[in-house]
Amino acid sequence: MGKKETIGKLILYTLEKAIDGYVRYDDLIYHPYSYAGGNRWDKPLKKDSLAQALKRLREKKWVEKVDDKKTGEITYKLTNLGREFLLILKTEDQIEWDGKWRIIVFDIPEKRRSIRDILRSRLKLWGFKPWQQSVWASKKNLTNKLRALIKELGIEDWVLVIESDNVGR
Repeated sequence: MGKKETIGKLILYTLEKAIDGYVRYDDLIYHPYSYAGGNRWDKPLKKDSLAQALKRLREKKWVEKVDDKKTGEITYKLTNLGREFLLILKTEDQIEWDGKWRIIVFDIPEKRRSIRDILRSRLKLWGFKPWQQSVWASKKNLTNKLRALIKELGIEDWVLVIESDNVGR
């Protein structure tokens, strides 16, 4: 895990632990240890590192920026997608790999491009990796969740989900 990813996770966990769901930008810079238990975050974060991490989290729609027009204060809030990502992170930390790959193969028509984009963004969120443009795989046991999403999106005719412990060359 790289440092940038670590700062991003620190931000997500900080927002999750915030009492009112918001954290001031200055608190993220100068007091990250109060949320992270002190260990490696015993000094302020660099502003540019924090800004880059926040930018990435906002692009993924995991964090939302909130400007207070009256005070000029900037705060950040964890979104529902961010909460879902944290839940997946916590789940994968607790579960050992069962030796099975979850593979999804899809060929969604161009006229349903927006649905295809939703599927890909959710696959990324859940930690799937692309083997090809329309073939993704993961070691995480998210098969039921994946099948529910496919049904919800109405794309059952164009998607195949495979679980296998026999993937190799």
